[in-house]
Amino acid sequence: MAYSPNSPEARDIAYHLHSYTDARRHEETGSVVLEKGDGVFVEDIHGNRYIEAMAGLWSVALGFSEKRLADAAARQMAKLPFAHTFSYKSNGPVIDLAEKLISLAPVPMSKVFFTNSGSEANDTILKLLWYRSNSMGQPQRKKIISRVRGYHGVTIASASLTGLPNNHRSFDLPIANVLHTGSPHHWKDANPGESEEDFATRRAEELEAMILAEGPETIMAFIGEPVMGAGGVVVPPATYWEKIQAVLAKYDILLIADEVICGFGRTGNMFGSQTYDMRPDIMTMSKQLSSSYLPISAFMINEKVYGPIADESHRIGVLGHGFTAGGHPVASAVALENLKIIEERDLVANAREMGERLRGRFHALEGHPLVGEVRGVGLIAAVELVTNKEAKTALEAPGALGGKVAAALQARGVIVRNMLDAIAFCPPLIIKADEVDMIADRFEAVLNDVAAEVL
Repeated sequence: MAYSPNSPEARDIAYHLHSYTDARRHEETGSVVLEKGDGVFVEDIHGNRYIEAMAGLWSVALGFSEKRLADAAARQMAKLPFAHTFSYKSNGPVIDLAEKLISLAPVPMSKVFFTNSGSEANDTILKLLWYRSNSMGQPQRKKIISRVRGYHGVTIASASLTGLPNNHRSFDLPIANVLHTGSPHHWKDANPGESEEDFATRRAEELEAMILAEGPETIMAFIGEPVMGAGGVVVPPATYWEKIQAVLAKYDILLIADEVICGFGRTGNMFGSQTYDMRPDIMTMSKQLSSSYLPISAFMINEKVYGPIADESHRIGVLGHGFTAGGHPVASAVALENLKIIEERDLVANAREMGERLRGRFHALEGHPLVGEVRGVGLIAAVELVTNKEAKTALEAPGALGGKVAAALQARGVIVRNMLDAIAFCPPLIIKADEVDMIADRFEAVLNDVAAEVL
């Protein structure tokens, strides 16, 4: 597409290397340049209005025009625009936020460590767990188990934890000591006739076999999202987390719940760990922590994790890790106000109610020739697209059908995300019933249009 030389699109192409983008294709197509937001809607520089059915990147809980968050940022910016947390320094908002997060934790937690993104948080967790193993005199206990299709970030360490091929290809990843066990996706990975419970049993048995093959004394932790996000909105099958946790407990392996997408209401509870009765030792949080109005992330650790780390920092004389903006007072103030609003407006309950409505509309489409599976929980859902229901296959090129549907939806004013041929929906927690119906109506219309083209 040709743009005038000084247009925002042309300058974006000229100067900006984008995330998760085909750089050469971007040179040809350019970007949708957004200019403003209002509730669950965003608008581009040409006045085109879209319902943001992905809440940005699974993250804008309060929508795109919450004045209270802007005011909280302005107040803190005027009072104390920056403070770090190195060398015995702190600030009021980060103390308040740490206390608030510990009070919200679904299981007893001891301390909060602040970072700037989910990737940084998971990267730091891996680093600190190596540190912990050394403190405990267990230098051999350095391996961590993640899952195929899990998503945990894009730094060298967190991308290694991520179980998606395109996060590894040509990056020389994963690094050593990162293992991947099977995905919990029953529809895609179960054997013929295998029930959800039997599939969960098999996945737990496979995990135990991996632990025994590697040596239980070498495994320090297991990381998983309560519900997989970027891997396709994969909801765990019945009894899955119960059986996985039993294996981890048997071998004294720590559980890390990656709540970056699930946390703060997305699954219909404050945390996904509550939805699935998970009892993690560590919880990673970001995205909806501040509704992504400012970058902030954190993780909570229990006393079992904290104690050896504290001991080692005392032996050495310092915990030699931290980020300039970790625990930033402005981001912390915004996060505190964000959590206050989620609680005041009971947006967790709204996520349950509106999520049920959205999934109900999608379940009504299960007879459509392009719909293979509808899955989700709370206010997060996915529709797996197929052209052959029995074979569970789509077009010859993986992702071609999903990309076609996502592009057609965007043309109709709905922003979604396709993970190959799964269309993900994760709208802001503030969404209303008529806006849910708008998403579903336009999705149904697009399915009919695409079916007429490809079938």
